[in-house]
Amino acid sequence: MILSSAKTGFSYTIEKIELDLRVKRRLEVLGMTHGTKISVLNKKAFGPMIIKVRGTRFAVGKRFCDGIFLED
Repeated sequence: MILSSAKTGFSYTIEKIELDLRVKRRLEVLGMTHGTKISVLNKKAFGPMIIKVRGTRFAVGKRFCDGIFLED
């Protein structure tokens, strides 16, 4: 499942990230790596998603959400 289809209020584990290498490296520096637990805090239809990764909240745009795969 991709991050953009995740439900608000649930926690997931990152399976893989398939984005441009620069973006992928930046997300890894911020703590988003394979096996990391994330929580979806807020989700808007056309805006960014608010997620929590390792105690830090992030806003992630839809384009990036479509490249982040989660374990079911």
